[in-house]
Amino acid sequence: MNQKEVEVLELIRRNPYLSQQEMAERLNMSRPSLANFISNLMRQGKILGRAYVLPEEKTVISIGGANVDRKFLMDRPAQMGTSNPASVSGSVGGVARNVAENLGRLGHSVKLLSIVGNDPEWNLIEAASSPFMSTELTKAMDGLSTGTYTAILEPDGEMLLAMADMKIYDSLTPDHISKNDSTLLSAAFLVIDLNCPLETVEYVRQLALANKIPLAVIPVSAPKMDRLGKDLAGISWLILNRDEASKFLQIPIESMDEWHKAAQQLLDQGAEAVVITGGKDGAIAGNSEGIRHYHAMQVDHVADVTGAGDAFSSAIVHSVMDGQEFESVIHSGMVNAAKTLESNATVRHELTAILLQKELEELQ
Repeated sequence: MNQKEVEVLELIRRNPYLSQQEMAERLNMSRPSLANFISNLMRQGKILGRAYVLPEEKTVISIGGANVDRKFLMDRPAQMGTSNPASVSGSVGGVARNVAENLGRLGHSVKLLSIVGNDPEWNLIEAASSPFMSTELTKAMDGLSTGTYTAILEPDGEMLLAMADMKIYDSLTPDHISKNDSTLLSAAFLVIDLNCPLETVEYVRQLALANKIPLAVIPVSAPKMDRLGKDLAGISWLILNRDEASKFLQIPIESMDEWHKAAQQLLDQGAEAVVITGGKDGAIAGNSEGIRHYHAMQVDHVADVTGAGDAFSSAIVHSVMDGQEFESVIHSGMVNAAKTLESNATVRHELTAILLQKELEELQ
């Protein structure tokens, strides 16, 4: 391509909605000249035409972490300063990747947008993920290491400690993301986790806001709440736990009244819908129509807490896309989280949209 063709292609990539006249004016050329450049690019297969970009049917773009998870399940309660007998297992994980697998199993078309190392860990992630999502937007980079997450679990499955090597996501910059703008603009729903840098989260939020694309933001941990800007406009669903909400708002959340006020503050900052989870204490959820408390589902046996939060968020996105009422959306999240707690898998293998609907009906 010559320089002008590169400029035309970059402009189309940044904003595929521009008319030819608008493009010609921005590039300081005549409209007939622009039309010739576009024709040449079409013949080269660089672009597929100038039609309006339409949402792909039920396609979700999930942006953020794709890791290898390792879990150490201790045989006995932890004793500090000495060796503890444990069994180890490995699986693929990452919030964005886990959400993508949940949604893929629920029948949605999903694309994972992440960044990984060109290493065996990525090969493992790709092999496990590809049946449930497209990984074409995830780039393997030489010289970087795929993210890893290591959890140490008590004998009852409760997490004692977790360690994460997520430095690679510092490279998931707005420049990296913007190379996929045309794909993002064609999405029916966007999901982003806070493994991404602040600037990237802001870029995606503003893109969603400007183009009226539903967006769910899912934090990863309280220490990463500084990656969420104070302006929450454009966020359709903000799904976080009490520790994360407390860190973000810089307020204690212990009483029911404080919990309720925290949700209202997040709504006042621009989020359309907010869910603040509290484990066994249930969740507070609300939108412009009001805020209420939802009781947690009873879980007879916790096999593993890893992945329950991602299951909750995924079921919410699924139910919103399915057109369910607000209360049913929250209950779907509760059901999927509870069933995942009872599973040894980070994403339960039996999950389908039919099964989730049946479980929801049994709850009601």
